[in-house]
Amino acid sequence: MTNVIQLNVPPRLSLQDARLGALLASFALDRRTGDDVFWLKENAEVLNILECTDTVVSQGALSVHQGYYDTVERRLSFFPQYYRFLLSITLDLEDLGMQGTKGAQLVDWAVEQDLAQAELSDLQRMEARRLMARRGRDPLPQDTGLEDRVRAFISRAQTFTLPNKKAAYELTHAVFYLSEYGRRDPRLDRGARTSLHYAGLLAYLDQNADLLAEICVAMAYAGETAPQLWTDWLARETHLFKVTCDDHVGVHDDYHEFLVCHWHQSVAGFPAFHAAIAPGRMRFDRSDRRSAPLREMSECMFRMEEARSGDWARMRGLMEARLSPEAMSVVSHAEEDDLFEAFFHGFARVDLVGASA
Repeated sequence: MTNVIQLNVPPRLSLQDARLGALLASFALDRRTGDDVFWLKENAEVLNILECTDTVVSQGALSVHQGYYDTVERRLSFFPQYYRFLLSITLDLEDLGMQGTKGAQLVDWAVEQDLAQAELSDLQRMEARRLMARRGRDPLPQDTGLEDRVRAFISRAQTFTLPNKKAAYELTHAVFYLSEYGRRDPRLDRGARTSLHYAGLLAYLDQNADLLAEICVAMAYAGETAPQLWTDWLARETHLFKVTCDDHVGVHDDYHEFLVCHWHQSVAGFPAFHAAIAPGRMRFDRSDRRSAPLREMSECMFRMEEARSGDWARMRGLMEARLSPEAMSVVSHAEEDDLFEAFFHGFARVDLVGASA
């Protein structure tokens, strides 16, 4: 008689499973402690990207957050000022596959405590509403004009012809919330779509991959096609990131830019976080090989005072004579954009000359 012994061997992790597990473990366990608000920020960001890109994450990878999940009620009751981070992490863990229903309980508690009433910013109110709607609650049922106010802000395209990173990031997040991170049509008007394009031109001229990646994701969620110049440059920047694995490496790094660049790659149809990710404490550094002409352009225009013009055809030669060759090379690519001349008119601020007393 032959004895047949059946071995229940767990399947080997794929390279992508291993990468995602290492990434989550590094942010959850190795970079910061759970009592640090920056721990909340980092983990909320990486989980949000995985959830909104429908990335499949194994139970083993999610298990690094089991300790957080088991104690999240205590954290929320003691740190209600961080409720948006805490809700975001909890909801994303559940929606990625972690077993439990705490998200609905926490949302109910946050509504009962009127936590969203403590927000001064319309954008933060939008985020609170979007988070709690994921479990069927509206924390601000009386605020029927919130979406209209946010739409009025993002539809003022001239705002985004001027360097203002805070406004640009608020623009992208407004689109994220209006679109439910790509799950519905955000119904942007022409002004808001132009705003995204102008903000993208500024980000490209600044060679700011962090902001440009968010803008390209927002454009995708709005059904817009980002210029290939931007997406090709982002792909190069994404592949040039340096990931350092060391127990003693510093974490004041470019992690956010790393995350959103890979988010953009995922939205563009490539695997999420296909990078040199290894177990342990990680540091993320962007490439130093870049020239950002935006500051040079601004300084040049400011020195011209009343002599500056919003006509790019007139100003191009003057700018070329004053900008470094590296900066002018970036500008030369940007000016091929159909909206560049209209964007430059606003950037020149000619309509504001003489406004001071």
